[in-house]
Amino acid sequence: MLSKSNNLKMNLPPIKLEQHGYHTEEDDVLISLRRAINRCSTLQAHDGHWPGDYAGTLFLLPSLIVALHVTGALTTVLTSEHQKEIRRYLYNHQNEDGGWGLHIEGTSTMFCTVMNYVALRLLGEGLDSCGAMLQARSWILDHGGATLTPSWGKFFLSVLGVYDWSGNNPLPPELWMMPYFLPIHPGRMWCNCRLVYLPMSYLYGKRFVGATTSIVLDLRKELYNVPYNEIDWDKARNGCAKEDLYYPHSPLQNIVWATLKKIGEPVLMHWPGSNLRKKALDIVMKHIKYEDETTQYICIAPLNKMLNMICCWVEDPKSEAFKLHIERVYDFLWVAEDGMKMKSYNGSQLWDTALTVQAIFATGLTKEFGHTIKVAHDYIKHSQIRADCPGDQSKWYRHLSKGGWTHSTADQGWPVSDCTAEAFKVLLLLTKVPELVDEPIETSRLDDAVNILLSLMNDDGSFGAYELTRSYEWLELLNPSESFGGIMIEYPYVECTSSVIQGLVLFREMYPKHSRLEEIDSCIQKAADYIESIQWSDGSWYGCWAICFTYGTWFGVRGLVAAGRTYVNSLAIRKACEFLLSKELLPSGGWGESYLSSQDKVYTNLEGNRAHAVNTSWAMLALIDAGQGQRDPACLHRAAKILMNFQSEDGEFPQQDIIGATNHNLMLTYAQFRNIFPIWALGEYYQRVLPVA
Repeated sequence: MLSKSNNLKMNLPPIKLEQHGYHTEEDDVLISLRRAINRCSTLQAHDGHWPGDYAGTLFLLPSLIVALHVTGALTTVLTSEHQKEIRRYLYNHQNEDGGWGLHIEGTSTMFCTVMNYVALRLLGEGLDSCGAMLQARSWILDHGGATLTPSWGKFFLSVLGVYDWSGNNPLPPELWMMPYFLPIHPGRMWCNCRLVYLPMSYLYGKRFVGATTSIVLDLRKELYNVPYNEIDWDKARNGCAKEDLYYPHSPLQNIVWATLKKIGEPVLMHWPGSNLRKKALDIVMKHIKYEDETTQYICIAPLNKMLNMICCWVEDPKSEAFKLHIERVYDFLWVAEDGMKMKSYNGSQLWDTALTVQAIFATGLTKEFGHTIKVAHDYIKHSQIRADCPGDQSKWYRHLSKGGWTHSTADQGWPVSDCTAEAFKVLLLLTKVPELVDEPIETSRLDDAVNILLSLMNDDGSFGAYELTRSYEWLELLNPSESFGGIMIEYPYVECTSSVIQGLVLFREMYPKHSRLEEIDSCIQKAADYIESIQWSDGSWYGCWAICFTYGTWFGVRGLVAAGRTYVNSLAIRKACEFLLSKELLPSGGWGESYLSSQDKVYTNLEGNRAHAVNTSWAMLALIDAGQGQRDPACLHRAAKILMNFQSEDGEFPQQDIIGATNHNLMLTYAQFRNIFPIWALGEYYQRVLPVA
């Protein structure tokens, strides 16, 4: 364990404050901060990053099991101990009704219940293992059977051979041959979307099916309420359990799929149309290989990595590409107290590290933890992407990469706007304390970061995550997933826009005569205007990458304040403060927001009106930035007390309800957030509120 190998000793008493009487002493807060940072330092890896659980989704692991099974690599990649821990994880997150949710806190869905049941069967579990398998199968059959799994589930079941390809809506690879000027060209879609449907279209175009083994034959009997050979596959195409139907098909979409199914596919599956299909498959495979090679076979995310791996095996089971894919499967596996899981990315290394450094910086204790800061600085510096993708980037629909940072590691190769901005901020901040770093980053590399940030601004001043917005919101009418919203185009985000403002403002402060100062000024102004324009009527901002309104509102306020707006001159900031104060959990204080906020787009307290350390921290940070400490700090005193009482004897803060989010309906675990944000909030409270109070 890192905490043992780093072996930092702490002789500071734990602080517990009375429930009422909200006064907090500066010495108590300082002790709490030192204990927290000391513990945080012991959890740092030797290369400078903070490893952590970044899972939570429950369809990734079974997708991996299916991929390894059909390629014959299951027992090669996963030892008996791997498989044991995976089974433990899946059983630990089975709901009481026998099903599995889309994420570890979600109610049961057909998608994840079918996928996890299949995974356990492929891992050798019997029909009645511990009664849990029988219960899972009963849930599936009681809710209509596997024909009602949404489209992604249908796809993986078809690859495995337990669902017929004719029961899928078309995924024509010929889309990649269309002119780019068309709004529906895949190159105009959100990169995560197009890179999932890219290998899906290859496997669909080939109608690939894995070997028909005895377990496959058994599953055909177990997953349906009627005999397999009597299923009406055409009717099943649009079937979806009500538990899964988050984003229903539009009438337009159903017309498109029916037309492609009944007219397009018969033509493309037979000569001479099959010649066009072959050409399309060749084009798709070239794009798959480019994605593999430019990400060192990690790929942008685990789902397209598994699909690309299957495609490489289908093309050539003995290929070097398939072998390289296998080697990087382990990048996605994480073992914790609940078993072995699959991360939602190859990690959140860069993101967590950049935020942790800023949290420590906010406390004013950086010199006390100089070694921690130094190695974190080195990690961030070495994680910058130093070159653009090879060849003609427009041919592969890639944006600039040089100068950016990914969410995880440089190998992953996909820079993200907010990750770039937060890493950029850290390196700028640490140039102010040169005694803590051996070699500050070169100015030319800061220029590269500025260049990629400016290149990512949309015409309205907004920023998406990976690329510019390339198409129109109406494309969401063709969202085929059923389970997720907001996947078709690169949408702008308050979080990304805010982070970029903060990074550029700090850069402008430190380089006031930079050659691109006019562009930077214009970008900051337009981005701040955009943030104001998307504020909800109640004063909040919807956070897309974590839960939810507390997160988005922190970023909204932080971006506006960085751009020079204040509580006095900005109605948006005043409304944001009113919103946050209206959600405080009185009388004890704090904030606690449920994942239902993200899903339903309505602010929802945690069950039992419980405070959550991370939501409380985000609300505190927003209010402190907005000057609440100078107006009426009582809510901040209450929140600080909540955080300090949450702290455990070893200095950490508790792992509470899930806190990350994406695509509105999918929740993620950010294990490091539980320490990062309480440190940050208490640090700002110590530095900016208590001296005034």
